[in-house]
Amino acid sequence: MQKSKIYLAVLGWLIPVLSLAQRIDNTASFRQMGSDKYIRLHYDNDYFTTTDYYYTQGYNFEVVNPALRKNPLTRLLIKARGNQVQYGLALEHFGFTPTTIQSDAILVGDRPFAACILLKTFSISTDTLRRVRVSSLLSTGMVGPVAIGFEMQAAIHRLINGVEPHGWANQIRNDVILNYSLNYEKQLYAYRHALSVSANAQAQVGTFVDRLQTGFVVMAGRFDSPFGTASLNRRLQLYVYAQPLVSVIAYDATLQGGLFNRTSPYVISADQLARTTFQANYGAVLRYKKLYLEYYQSLLTREFETGKPHRWGGIKIGVAFGSLAQSAK
Repeated sequence: MQKSKIYLAVLGWLIPVLSLAQRIDNTASFRQMGSDKYIRLHYDNDYFTTTDYYYTQGYNFEVVNPALRKNPLTRLLIKARGNQVQYGLALEHFGFTPTTIQSDAILVGDRPFAACILLKTFSISTDTLRRVRVSSLLSTGMVGPVAIGFEMQAAIHRLINGVEPHGWANQIRNDVILNYSLNYEKQLYAYRHALSVSANAQAQVGTFVDRLQTGFVVMAGRFDSPFGTASLNRRLQLYVYAQPLVSVIAYDATLQGGLFNRTSPYVISADQLARTTFQANYGAVLRYKKLYLEYYQSLLTREFETGKPHRWGGIKIGVAFGSLAQSAK
C-alpha cells in the first residue's frame, strides 16, 4: 500500500501534462530553443499565484528530434515553406477543479472537475526570409477518470500534507480527445537582438476545444531572433516577454463535457459559456549555452458566466543537444 502511494506521488510529479487552450504552449516563438534536438519539461501550478482553483496544475514533457519526421502522424501536419523545421512529441496531463475541493456535492455554478491526458505530435517551421513561423499540432488522448486526475491530486496532497480532495466523483466523464491546432506567427518589427514585436493567430478544432485566438508578443533583452537564423556565438541570452491574447470559444470539453459521452453528472451549459476571453502571459527566459530556464505567470478572464478570473504560474527547464538545422525540409 505504501509503495502504491509513493508510485502515485512520483507519477503525479513526473508525468508531463498540458492544459486546455494551450495554457502550456511549447511552440510559441519566445520559447525557441535554437536547436532541432532538445528535451524540455513544463510545469504549471496556481500555487505560484497563491490561488487554488480552476486550472490547478499541468505538466508537459516534450522531445524534439529530426528522427520524429518519420512519425506517420507528421504527414497530417501543415508546414510552411522555410529552411528550418523541427519535429516533436509531447506527453501532457492537466487538471481542473472548482473553487473548493472539500465538498462531495456538485457545486452548481462552479467549474466542473476535469482531468485530461494526451499525446501531441507537432512541427515548427520557420521561413527566415519572410520572418514567419507556422506550428501545427495533432493532439490525441482522453478526458475523464481514465486520466487519473483524482489519484494524482490525492497523492500529491498526501505528500505535502494538504487537504484530501473531494468531489472528483462528479468529474467530466471519459471521452476521446482528437484535436488539431494551427498557429501562425509573423514578426512585425525587430531592433538588433534587443527587441522583437510579432503578431500571431491560432485556430483549434476537434473534440476537445474549438477556438480562434489572436494576439501579439513583445520580447526585450538579449536574444537570437526566433524568426531568423540562430547565432551559434550567442552563449548567453536573457529576455522578458509579454503576450496578450484574445480568444473566441465555440466549445470546451473541460466545461461542457465530451463531444460523444453526454453522461457527465455536471457540466456548464452552452449558454453559460463565455464566448470571448482575454489572456495575458508574461515571463522571463534565461538561455545559457544549451540550457533553457523560464518562469512565467498568466491571467485569464472568466470562462463561464458564473466564473471568475484566474491566475497561475509555470516553470520550464530544457536542454538542447545541437544547433537548429539549416536545410529545408
